[in-house]
Amino acid sequence: MPLETKKPATRAIIAGLIPEGCGEETLEELVLLAKTAGAEVLAKVTQKRSRKDPAHYFGPGKVREISEMVRSLEANAVIFDDDLTPVQIRNLEDLLGVQIIDRTTLILDIFAQRAKSSEGKIQVELAQLQHLLPRLTGKGVELSREGGGIGTRGPGETKLETDRRHIRRRISHLKRELERIKKNRQLLRSSRKYPVVSLVGYTNAGKSTLMNALTGAGVSANDRLFDTLDTTVRGLELPDGRKVLLSDTVGFIRKLSHEIVEAFKATLEEVKESDLLIVVADASSPSVEEEIATVKKVLEEIRAGDIPSILALNKIDKVGDLSLLQPLSSGENAVEISAIKGTNLDLLLEKICESLPQNRERATLLIPYEYGFLLNEIFENGRITREEYKPEGIEIEGMIDSILLRRLRKYISDRNRP
Repeated sequence: MPLETKKPATRAIIAGLIPEGCGEETLEELVLLAKTAGAEVLAKVTQKRSRKDPAHYFGPGKVREISEMVRSLEANAVIFDDDLTPVQIRNLEDLLGVQIIDRTTLILDIFAQRAKSSEGKIQVELAQLQHLLPRLTGKGVELSREGGGIGTRGPGETKLETDRRHIRRRISHLKRELERIKKNRQLLRSSRKYPVVSLVGYTNAGKSTLMNALTGAGVSANDRLFDTLDTTVRGLELPDGRKVLLSDTVGFIRKLSHEIVEAFKATLEEVKESDLLIVVADASSPSVEEEIATVKKVLEEIRAGDIPSILALNKIDKVGDLSLLQPLSSGENAVEISAIKGTNLDLLLEKICESLPQNRERATLLIPYEYGFLLNEIFENGRITREEYKPEGIEIEGMIDSILLRRLRKYISDRNRP
């Protein structure tokens, strides 16, 4: 049901553990996330300790300190930089008397505000409900749901369901919907005639701006976190005359929970099925190396780590001393660019031409009869030496274009697999 009235702003204290060797600047990203979600940030609280307290996240002294701050600042929420267990949430709610918001709840709230397509909304709501279900305990949660705000709203400014039975039914329904979307996407991917180049990277690295600069697509490109949730695909002609599909995807972020990755599998499948990845990084960010490492970690998690990639160090117009980028830009497949200024985009396009594979590989494919429309493309992009009709489909063998073969790998005959 739609929210009926404008709810009061979340007045939050930001809280997190600081690992050894790190400073409080590690919480700046959480502050930005909280403000993006619409919270007013009143203060930051940190504690240096090697592990979370299993009962309260912080030690007892720090919890008492936060309790005093809550009263003096009239805060109505505490936002934590990590995911919390149901026990930690219940204990903190009892001790602090305010809404407790963990990192994944915060990120998903931003996603709920950003989601535009029906697919995006389904994925966000599924992740929200799966994260919420085991945490439906405690007075704080009940009170926060009456008040509205972060963690209470689903996509399209709807209230999230709080009844356990209804949540389980809704989760089952959303999973069925996502499976249907996944099958439709597979059909669309199978019918593509061109290689796919995907833009991936940390949130707000400038992927959508780069998409616009290369294709003139007119994709929304605002300077804010998670501006793009839905995958956008546009055609691009390369300098060597080849045509590719350029895909702009959801941004990554550190501590991206497994629940979010799982819920967004339908979208992330686009990345997995790419022929080439352009890892876009904000070269002006003081944490650029950590952000690149985060992107690579997520790519490994979704089994896209072995796809050929180019590192595009973006926003060099904001970098005072470009020599500082030398450790990153010295790699064979790295290029320094400014998407907004158009700097070195010609070099990036040359890199794309060089990096896209153009050779053929020997393979045996078993194409189900319902996907017989793929045969024309296979024959046009390969040299077929054997064709045999079997009960389960058409088995063909020969030298096939490697880009096409990557798209068709699920049809590779078991006896032909390495």
